[in-house]
Amino acid sequence: MYARVAQYIGDRAQFPDEKLAGLTELVDDEDVAKQILEASRSSMGMDISPVDLTNIDAFATRLISLATYRQNLYKYLEDKMAVVAPNLAALIGEVVAARLISHAGSLTNLAKCPASTVQILGAEKALFRALKTRGNTPKYGLIFHSSFIGRAAAKNKGRISRYLANKCSMAARIDSFADYTTTKYGERLRDQVEERLKFYDSGVAPAKNIDVMAEVAGVLRAEGVDVDGTKAAAAKAAARAEAAGAGGGVAAPATPGKKDKKKKKKKDKKRARDADEDVDMAPPKSAKKAKKDKKKKKKKSE
Repeated sequence: MYARVAQYIGDRAQFPDEKLAGLTELVDDEDVAKQILEASRSSMGMDISPVDLTNIDAFATRLISLATYRQNLYKYLEDKMAVVAPNLAALIGEVVAARLISHAGSLTNLAKCPASTVQILGAEKALFRALKTRGNTPKYGLIFHSSFIGRAAAKNKGRISRYLANKCSMAARIDSFADYTTTKYGERLRDQVEERLKFYDSGVAPAKNIDVMAEVAGVLRAEGVDVDGTKAAAAKAAARAEAAGAGGGVAAPATPGKKDKKKKKKKDKKRARDADEDVDMAPPKSAKKAKKDKKKKKKKSE
């Protein structure tokens, strides 16, 4: 706002009263605009030369363009995170969530990380330094930029960072593996962190996680969301049956499942073992024959 006002006013000696309406639109307050106008006329500073005024105008233009670019970039990040990881963004914010995903490599990699890894994600150098020197390990990494860590007392920062990392891990797994998009899980997880902060101050016990998850699942079912995946399974079965009907009533060969593959592997191993036993048992028989032949030769020689 300051850069826009400075660019709009320009040379204070040539600022007329007619521009007061435009200044009011910039600062969104008529009283503030009048104070700026009075200050520009009563100021005892020296006048600005045309060269300095040109440079100030160029700098203000550059600053305004950067601020506009930052707003557009943040808007893009909000839209992208609403599609990629809505629950994680609702829990800790779009910026911190995007940093976690970027550092992990992908949302799937972040979902595979345990909560202890999410807690110190971004503080690997400090962790290995502490392990090498046998010092204190870091309590938090990128999640330190979340507002929850700053609001906690100094003695509770480690505890709330561990709790927050646990919720971040859950939100990342929901976003990665769920077949539907929602922010209700992230909002309730954020409420749980708020309750945990109050618990550290007042001692009021927060709600249990299993009750919270069941509550959110019930709300989603009421809204018609396929939480259990039954609708998707029915749709796949119907599509399979339709494909079989289109193929002349002959169903497509089913792909072997994990159990069938395991049974096949066991059978192959058993066959290989039996073959090895047959091979191992063959030499003793030939040895017996060789001994018998030797005995016969000795008898004949005698």
